[in-house]
Amino acid sequence: MSPAIPLPRKPAAAPGDPVQQWYENELGWATAAGPPAQLVAGLRFDVLEVPADAGFAVLRRLGTTAATGPVALDGNTVRFLVAAGSADELPGLLEWLEWGGLARDLRAVGAGGLMPAPLPPGRPGPREAAVWLRPPGPGREVEPTLPTLSALTGLGKSAGAPDLVRLVDTAATQCHRLRLLRASAQPLAFS
Repeated sequence: MSPAIPLPRKPAAAPGDPVQQWYENELGWATAAGPPAQLVAGLRFDVLEVPADAGFAVLRRLGTTAATGPVALDGNTVRFLVAAGSADELPGLLEWLEWGGLARDLRAVGAGGLMPAPLPPGRPGPREAAVWLRPPGPGREVEPTLPTLSALTGLGKSAGAPDLVRLVDTAATQCHRLRLLRASAQPLAFS
């Protein structure tokens, strides 16, 4: 009889990276080594990225944390965490909302993608580091707080689940408004 071979274990976070350790140990999220530490998309969440000005407008428009789920800021990009699989739905959703060719500044990161890990809430770090605008709640269950298409149909979600359609439509609207404002600020080519 051959000896039992144990299954491979996930390597522990680098001993010197408290940010990576926090995500893996406190939230149970998959990470990739940095610097900076990276969060792996497509497993527990996907990411909707918009320019910061549009992202702040979305947050003002939608209001409560319950309407968006966790939100991060990294330089000039705001990242909304959405349900895993949403990145695959984005092109069709934008077409259905009639934003297909207009929402070029709106993009999604799904399976196999990475996003810079924001600093854990309340922890200092470099000024240029990504930060949480709306951090994930305590505990390991982030999925029920993420915007998803099933919020419309009630499939597997609670009645108060965030609505991916509303988030994407609002984000596309704000990205388009930002593009129009930037275009109107440019001098005319024939003047």
